[in-house]
Amino acid sequence: MSKKHSRWQWTKKILTWLFFIAVIVLLVIYARKVNWQDVYQVIVGYNRYVVLGAAALVVVSYLTYGVYDLIGRAYCGHKLAKRQVMLVSFICYAFNLTLSTWVGGVAMRYRLYSRLGLPGGTITRIFSMSIATNWLGYLLLAGVVFVAGMVPIPPRWFIGENTLRIIGAVLLVLVAIYLWACAFAKKRRWTIKGQHLQLPSLRMALIQFAVSSANWLVMGTIIWLLLARQVDYPQVLGVLLISSIAGVIIHIPA
Repeated sequence: MSKKHSRWQWTKKILTWLFFIAVIVLLVIYARKVNWQDVYQVIVGYNRYVVLGAAALVVVSYLTYGVYDLIGRAYCGHKLAKRQVMLVSFICYAFNLTLSTWVGGVAMRYRLYSRLGLPGGTITRIFSMSIATNWLGYLLLAGVVFVAGMVPIPPRWFIGENTLRIIGAVLLVLVAIYLWACAFAKKRRWTIKGQHLQLPSLRMALIQFAVSSANWLVMGTIIWLLLARQVDYPQVLGVLLISSIAGVIIHIPA
């Protein structure tokens, strides 16, 4: 083994340890900002069946998110076992919701998949497919919810009901364009900075929409249950969809 290769191996080990130390530090920082006494009081005050139902739906959401990477597995054609893919996606999802996309969605996914033997290009395609799947379901649901006027707009808000309906219509047009491209586009492959991207089949695109939409609906149901069903479900779903975009823009985890 050459000295250069040996130094690189040590560098990778040091970087790996630094990464995990940084993750632990971030977890401690976030944990110290939480008033755990208030959290305990709120949980104790819930109906236990509501808590159990919400917990069960959380499990469903994690499993559904794991299907995103299984879609990526089919898209890339790699041979990792499905249980390994589900485990990686479970870990990445947890860190993604807690410490943002850059830690959970990107860094953690690259580290775990590379240790399982996947090359960087394949990991990039898996990540891209997972992100696309997540937001495709968002586009569909948000388009329907916004066009239908299910979200009550506060007075003097920065956008009005008509603007939100227009945004919803644009989202549905984007959905239609994507489905049309997957079904009929002649050019289906692109190379961007050395990475090969390809449009999925129409069948895979429909699976993307179905799985992602189901996950967003489950997340909305969890919030609806924890609000003791005092707010109509379509309103809860609409607020979740709007706040998710806000969270992406201003980088506030979960």
